[in-house]
Amino acid sequence: MRPTTGFYHETAFYDSDDDFLAIAVPFVEGGLRAGQPTLIACAEKNTTLLRDALGDDGAVTYLPGADQYARPADAIASYRDIFGGLAQGGATEIRTVGDVPHPGFGVPWDWWGRYEHAVNQAFAEFPLWGLCPYDTRITPADVLADVARTHEYVATTAGDHLPNPDFGNGPPLSRPVPDVLEQGPPLVFLVDPTPAAVREAVNASISGIRLSEDDAHDVVYAASEIVTNGLSHGVGPVRFRLWADGSRVVVTATDQGSGPADPMAGLMPTTATRSAGLGLWILHRTCDYVSMGRDEDGFTVRVSVGGSGQR
Repeated sequence: MRPTTGFYHETAFYDSDDDFLAIAVPFVEGGLRAGQPTLIACAEKNTTLLRDALGDDGAVTYLPGADQYARPADAIASYRDIFGGLAQGGATEIRTVGDVPHPGFGVPWDWWGRYEHAVNQAFAEFPLWGLCPYDTRITPADVLADVARTHEYVATTAGDHLPNPDFGNGPPLSRPVPDVLEQGPPLVFLVDPTPAAVREAVNASISGIRLSEDDAHDVVYAASEIVTNGLSHGVGPVRFRLWADGSRVVVTATDQGSGPADPMAGLMPTTATRSAGLGLWILHRTCDYVSMGRDEDGFTVRVSVGGSGQR
């Protein structure tokens, strides 16, 4: 039995396949014995390991990890639908095992780090025990530090489920990493532009880039939205930049404010606060990558569209 109600957000660190199984298999089997809905959304390798270890047990629900974790805002919306349905159906405990994407899987971390922080609030209403295991062989040190700060509990290979002394210590997330396209000069650089001027400049700049019609629309919308957000809620000046290669566009808006305090900003739809509205959430549901954070230049919202996201 877990020692709390609501959302029990747990991580585990392992450095071998055997250690992964030593943590995950008893966790899943405990849920099955108790008749609890149990979901697995792991990367292909770990899914195969668990299927082989658990056998063909129809009581386990396997969610394709690549689909479930396509974007953080999509993952939160999907999970909330699943958990809400199970709770309404009478489930008093739900278990999940999920491989959250990170650079070890070839995926940028920033918005997934925010996801791990935000779900403490986003899933708090559900009777949920979520296990997020991380393979230390492939997970960067800064990611592991963020994971330690965002999970209240830690599972061990010995079967212990312990309070995490690192939870909440220090800044919740490491700094976002600029896109590689930002190593060159921007194609567009505007200071305190109107949203209309931004849309005009972006449309002119992307005319020769190989983007789908949807991607082109997303770039223009994203550029207008992040500038509007900076002008409305940030501290000027607001600096807009655009970079591009043959098939991908990166836009940024930087102001001198602190950015939204709510960790769920952009990851769940809300009109309840001044700093995180519906527009930012739409970006997180449609664009290939959205980064938000503060560094020495100020608070920057960064959006990548086209290609395969940030590189």
